[in-house]
Amino acid sequence: MATGAAILSAQVACAGVSLDISYLSIETSLPPTLSNLDPVPQDNGKAGARTGLQDNLTTGKFLDQTYTMTETTLLQGDDALTAARNLLARSPFLVLDAPPDILIAIADLPEAQGAILFNTSSGDLTLRDAECRANLLHSLPSDAMRTDALAQVFVQKRWNDLVMVSGTRPQDVTYADAMRRSLKKFGLKLSAEKVWAFDADMRRTASQEIPLFTQELGDYDALILADELHDFGRYVLYNTWEPRPVAGSEGLSAVTWSPVIEQWGAAQLQSRFETAHGRDMNSQDYAAWAAIRTLGEAVTRTNSAEPATLRDYILSDGFELAGFKGRPLTYRPWNGQLRQPIAIAHPRALVAQAPLEGFLHQNNELDSLGLDRPESRCEAFQ
Repeated sequence: MATGAAILSAQVACAGVSLDISYLSIETSLPPTLSNLDPVPQDNGKAGARTGLQDNLTTGKFLDQTYTMTETTLLQGDDALTAARNLLARSPFLVLDAPPDILIAIADLPEAQGAILFNTSSGDLTLRDAECRANLLHSLPSDAMRTDALAQVFVQKRWNDLVMVSGTRPQDVTYADAMRRSLKKFGLKLSAEKVWAFDADMRRTASQEIPLFTQELGDYDALILADELHDFGRYVLYNTWEPRPVAGSEGLSAVTWSPVIEQWGAAQLQSRFETAHGRDMNSQDYAAWAAIRTLGEAVTRTNSAEPATLRDYILSDGFELAGFKGRPLTYRPWNGQLRQPIAIAHPRALVAQAPLEGFLHQNNELDSLGLDRPESRCEAFQ
């Protein structure tokens, strides 16, 4: 087991409210991809949590509040449940970067009952639906929130004739399922689908292979890619048989966070992050930042470090998180999902931000993205 601890604290003259947070990440081996242009940072997520902690400390020094964070990293195959038990023994506040099955197993631990856990890495819809847990909040958007955002773009642009190419990896299958659900939700459908099940080196043959592969899809308004590991999708752009827009995992994408987001004060967050960590903030960094800031905001407003008090406030109508996305972020009280706008972007610019104008909701426009209360099968929060 590889474990590293990084503890930061503010020094104040008088004792006040103190909050200790644990960050547990479980490294998973990713399958090889055709390109290594986009390596996963070694501090993926952790850098966002550290930035959130520093923001909490900056606010806390004026309010006699202190924050500490202990980081633990496990290698694949390590005993995640024992590590989680040890962390929960020292603090009931646990930020997690883990696969869905381990998230559920940790949330079900007796030691986790009454704790506040955050999922910052999995967009799996089932974690917010039938397999939700009352002690597990989600600062990362669900896959359904991202695909709903893209579906709104398709409707607005009147791209009604859609086709999809999906990979075979579990993340690709999950994303493709979410996309089909979103298209049905907004009155759209796929006219054709194909599965990418090849391991050929597209770096050399894309201009010959991909036109032939996509020719069978016929004509269409836009092609959707389900390639969440960013393996083959990059070679599809500008190589399709029909010269049409590409959206989804590549091209026009719906993302939690991107360096191209500069409005609403986001440039200031981006700059602070880059200065501290020497790279751009990504979606998982943002989710970890939001989890730490959620706790900081709750402590500031309640002046308490009791988990029950903080949870009640976080899920209440009074909670708002300034998330640099143009509107306050809040949590859905029926499944613990952080409501947030979704950026529609390509690598060079922000195109739009969902929910788009005209997509209304009887209570909160942000609930037009992802599972709404009537659709949810989550019973743990009732």
